[in-house]
Amino acid sequence: MTVTVPADHPCLAGHFPGRPVVPAVLLLELAAAALRERLGPLRINGAPGAKFLLPVLPEQPLLLTLSADPARGRAGFRCESGGSLAAHGELSFDRP
Repeated sequence: MTVTVPADHPCLAGHFPGRPVVPAVLLLELAAAALRERLGPLRINGAPGAKFLLPVLPEQPLLLTLSADPARGRAGFRCESGGSLAAHGELSFDRP
């Protein structure tokens, strides 16, 4: 799925003034939201091994891919932009 963070997103005002960059925690939340859309209600417990390799700018299209293993409570995620890997890692989760 392709996702973007709008330029007027509230978290961008302080991250960083004059040169906004999408915070890593928002990239994690985008992955978590996509996972919840796929599997239903989940409680995210962590993001082991998450790596943020490139800055992501507002309005920059990201290709977000997930590979979920509900039995293990794990899902891999990848965020790519323009063919380059911007972020990747795992989300650990359980059912509330």
